[in-house]
Amino acid sequence: MTLVSETIEHAAPAPAAAVRSRVSVPLRFADGFTADAEVLTFSGLTDGKEHLLLALGDWEQALLEAARGGSGPLVRLHSECLTGDVFGSQRCDCGPQLREAVERIAAAGGFLLYLRQEGRGIGLYSKLDAYALQDGGLDTYEANLALGHGEDERDYTAAAQMLGALGAGTVRLLSNNPDKAAQLGALGVDVSAQIATGVHASPANLRYLTAKRDHTSHTLQLPSDAGPGRDEPRSSILAGSAARPAAAVPVVVPTHDEMLARAQGLIAGLRERAAETEQLRRVPDSTMAELRSAEIFHMLSPKAAGGFGMGLETYVEVVRRLARGCASTAWSVGHLVEHVWMLARWPREAQDEVFANGPAPLAAATGAPAGVAEKVQGGYSISGRWTFASGVMHSEWALLAAQRGGVRLQCLVPLADVEVLDVWHTAGLRGTGSNDILARGLFVPEHRALDWERLAAEANPGSELHQDPLIHTPMGALLNMVAPAAALGSAEYAVELFRELLMVRKVKHTVETRQADSPLAQVRYAQAYGLVAAARLHWQEAVRVVSASHARRPSTMTDRERADYRLSLALSGEASAEAVRLVMTGSGGSVHRLSHPLQRIQRDVNVLLNHAALTRDPVLEQAGRGLLGLGFTVPTF
Repeated sequence: MTLVSETIEHAAPAPAAAVRSRVSVPLRFADGFTADAEVLTFSGLTDGKEHLLLALGDWEQALLEAARGGSGPLVRLHSECLTGDVFGSQRCDCGPQLREAVERIAAAGGFLLYLRQEGRGIGLYSKLDAYALQDGGLDTYEANLALGHGEDERDYTAAAQMLGALGAGTVRLLSNNPDKAAQLGALGVDVSAQIATGVHASPANLRYLTAKRDHTSHTLQLPSDAGPGRDEPRSSILAGSAARPAAAVPVVVPTHDEMLARAQGLIAGLRERAAETEQLRRVPDSTMAELRSAEIFHMLSPKAAGGFGMGLETYVEVVRRLARGCASTAWSVGHLVEHVWMLARWPREAQDEVFANGPAPLAAATGAPAGVAEKVQGGYSISGRWTFASGVMHSEWALLAAQRGGVRLQCLVPLADVEVLDVWHTAGLRGTGSNDILARGLFVPEHRALDWERLAAEANPGSELHQDPLIHTPMGALLNMVAPAAALGSAEYAVELFRELLMVRKVKHTVETRQADSPLAQVRYAQAYGLVAAARLHWQEAVRVVSASHARRPSTMTDRERADYRLSLALSGEASAEAVRLVMTGSGGSVHRLSHPLQRIQRDVNVLLNHAALTRDPVLEQAGRGLLGLGFTVPTF
């Protein structure tokens, strides 16, 4: 039996259908994610089935942009799966794909088509019969054939009709299935891009996903290669040089400039949602969806796991640019990206677990204060309360420091195994959700507990698995880069807002038409502008010193280099904060309203200055010791 896509090469455009009704439906998923959908029904569909279209996000704007030559709304054709969508079956990946699609489409603007084609078109009972045959050893396609059905009986004519009824002649297709793009194209819908979904693998569905990858060329990067035969042993995703299955689409790594352009494109949305971010005390779901769509979390992920393996310069520039939109988001993203890099330094067994669902596993990491670890059979029992767990509200893993005698361990645990305490009520950086983590007697298997010094060293276990240069560097320097980048980006945004105010604001009891006409205002603006320029130069010098050390082997910095880069970061943060202070004192009373972004910037930068990377006195003390050749009195890591 041939696939449907092989029989429709010369299919005619789908006949017209019409919208018969539309209704607004608020959606809420089990994990708490919410979205507003406009649900449309149709008349004139060729198969007579009750298919639905969910219009999500700013879909009308996406259609307008497509009419002007744009790439079209984001669209997913999702075939009904009662067992996966409703009951959470792990034999397939349908439920997680549905959840992911709604979030990504809501962020981008587009349509989710819920098609009543259960079991790839063979129906619910037949699908369950196929499950029974799969339990006997057949794969998902062989089971369909054994029942007398086709491997895939789905026809997407109705989908093309539904899109046509809304004028969606050009779309970006969210799918791993090449057959969907082929059918839509043959039916007159221009698929401008096919965008892969995440890989939602589990032990229960790995054979199913492997069959889709190998038999119908789904673009899936699986955590392990089940191979063509059912009885062949699986190999690690990181084994040898075969980092990705041969059938998977190669990762296209953006250039430095392309990655910065992606970050730049997010700034306007971050500014619009900055107040919401503060109110929620975490990064909003819509922002997280945009960040995932831009593949921001892939930056430091190793190429062998499907990431980009990019360098320090790209990473810190992205954080700085995001801070021009929202410091809390920049802070959270910076640490979540950094933690992916930390996970890539672990031994193979741990990496196979954390990278099982894709190249960007999100993890919170905290070591303040360290917990207590006791050796038990097969691993460790850890207890403690850890603070400042940035990124915890969006993570699936946690990296926790625990002390066992004179050895400091980092323990990798599923977030579901710990308690997250809602304690993040702060004046600044409110949107980071850096809550506390609590664990009592939590068992951590041996392979998920690692000596901190080994993890932080240049010759870490991950350096034996990956060629990406940044994984072959000591950990310490990178851990200090987020706060200064966020402070600098925030100060740059503050000066931008200050300029806008000066050009339009009329100051009471003065003769100037606008504040910019005042010589005092001109002096203040020049001072603030110059301070930001100085902050930028100090920051760039720190990045240069660290990058230069990364470019050599061994890459461990000398005491002089360590002093130089820490001093430059501290001076950059100090100049950024002073620029914000000048802006605030020259902007009038209205900027202290909670609705004004400048008051939020001021509070965020004030909190940033208390981070260890920017706390003036201890940093200057250690820098002075390094510059004088007296040696440091605090550990390198």
